Amino acid sequence: MKNSSDNLSNQTTSSKLTKIRFIMTGFSLFLLVVSLGLVAFKGFNWGLDFTGGVVAEVRVDAALQADQIKAHLDQELSQDVQVMKGSDSGQWIIRYSHDGELDTGIAEQLAPISQNVQVDSHSIVGPQVGQEMVEQGSLAIIACLLLIMVYLSMRFDWRLASGALIALMTDVVIVLGVFSLLQIEFNLTVLAALLAVLGYSLNDSIIIADRVRELMRMRPNGQTEPIINEAVKATFSRTLVTSGTTLVTVSSLWLLAGDSLQGFSIALFVGIVCGTSSSIALGVTLPQLFGLKPADYIPQSLDIEENYS
Repeated sequence: MKNSSDNLSNQTTSSKLTKIRFIMTGFSLFLLVVSLGLVAFKGFNWGLDFTGGVVAEVRVDAALQADQIKAHLDQELSQDVQVMKGSDSGQWIIRYSHDGELDTGIAEQLAPISQNVQVDSHSIVGPQVGQEMVEQGSLAIIACLLLIMVYLSMRFDWRLASGALIALMTDVVIVLGVFSLLQIEFNLTVLAALLAVLGYSLNDSIIIADRVRELMRMRPNGQTEPIINEAVKATFSRTLVTSGTTLVTVSSLWLLAGDSLQGFSIALFVGIVCGTSSSIALGVTLPQLFGLKPADYIPQSLDIEENYS
């Protein structure tokens, strides 16, 4: 009687977990479609790394703070100006877009808020360099996805491989959708964060997929749904601890590192949250929908006599 009660409880828990997985999968696919629409119609707020602009190193009164300089220049130049702390006291690195001509009036722009203004250097990054960065960054992501696809296809069944790869692409597209929606500046540090998200999400998906494959080999006559649910439960604590500690670190970076790493931190934060949810839902639910079953892992015996006849 006790065994039948335990079995009923396990079946109820498994059905609830399956429902949660399908709901999370549907929500992830919905976010994927919305993110693709945002990227297509709203685009990105490209940083100076991609669009080109002016980079100036200036020295002003040591009492001035970054927010004071930024607020003044934002108003004077009618744009979002980047202000970063230099190596010395009173030294600042200022970056802003330009109209095609090298503007040398930054000293005059800063004169109302500082008695002493000295321009140490003044250079321009052309849009041609920015175009090269866009192309190289896109090629890096495409090459990364292709290599991951080859690796997953060699290690897992094509259904597990496709689930992990779709989850991976979904994580990246959702991060891009967040940046498009909020119009957060997209620069090279954000591109580096996207590549980090690829690696993090892949690691989570491989661990759960490996557990699914192991359980299916152990239970060739079992059912797909309870095996996948058991694999998710077996790796959930590890996933939760890893993601939780990483999120604490990224949150600290977001709050304390300043504006220069804000985009990097936001991309990692969103990517880790999406990567964790997609690996326990999308990455294993899609293979189930594609027809993955334990019988696929039963070794096939070869009839040698029949082959030679």
